[in-house]
Amino acid sequence: MACHRAVPNSVGRLGSLLEAFLPWLGLVVVVLLVPALLRRSASALVALLLPVAAWMHLFGELLLPGAGPGPRDLVVVQHNVSDENTDPAGTARALAAAGPDLIALEELVPPALAVYADTLAPNYPYHAVRGTVGLWSKHPLTDARLVDIRPRQIAEPWSRGLRAVVHTPHGDIAAYVAHLPSVRVQASGLASVARDDSARMLGEAIADEKLKAVLLLGDLNGTADDRGLSPLTSRMNTAERGLAFSFPAAFPMARIDQVMARTATVSRIRTLPATGSDHLPVTARVVLGEK
Repeated sequence: MACHRAVPNSVGRLGSLLEAFLPWLGLVVVVLLVPALLRRSASALVALLLPVAAWMHLFGELLLPGAGPGPRDLVVVQHNVSDENTDPAGTARALAAAGPDLIALEELVPPALAVYADTLAPNYPYHAVRGTVGLWSKHPLTDARLVDIRPRQIAEPWSRGLRAVVHTPHGDIAAYVAHLPSVRVQASGLASVARDDSARMLGEAIADEKLKAVLLLGDLNGTADDRGLSPLTSRMNTAERGLAFSFPAAFPMARIDQVMARTATVSRIRTLPATGSDHLPVTARVVLGEK
């Protein structure tokens, strides 16, 4: 846990594969605790403090309670709604019930797109869609445009990046919505070349962003610890509180649905109840201002 960056990524991207499930390595403490208790070994119990300390150093802060809502907070929801979702109207209503300022959606396909737009319209009069990603807002949106994050490995038409300016009461924010390519676990390791290439392109787009405040919402098909996403995570602030494992919805193992910010703080992230998707929605509170 403490030395995960030392695991090489050159062969099978083993480092990224390890980092995708890094919090779960804490289970080794439970596994080792049983024989330590059975043997009544004081030295073994003391030795267990080392992995406990490593886990707490990496993830303990995420479990602390967050501060209450403040006047400069923005509540956002991020959700991969799934192109196989059979209840888009119910999904849209569930997301709106959380009362966010912004809702970012991925895997928007016709005719479900029209259902999402109609259902969200009463409370979210502003929206922008590019390809299969979209953003709904309570605040005015301008300058919506496609962000090209299609990796070289994908030849067919592919549009999964969006950028728009959100005019909030506390200033303008450049909001990005993205859906990076999927990864696969194979016998040779983690197949993430396309995802990593797309993350690099998105990181470059955000680095070139002229607005100071930036918000990124999306299904990044990777955790915040995954070094394959470092072109993004090195430029953005990730959630300070909350684990919010979002995938798969039936038994969440990792948070691959992310909310990140620049010149702002993602103070807390949590999951919402399951919808008709194979992902859980996540909602986050973003504190606007310098960070």
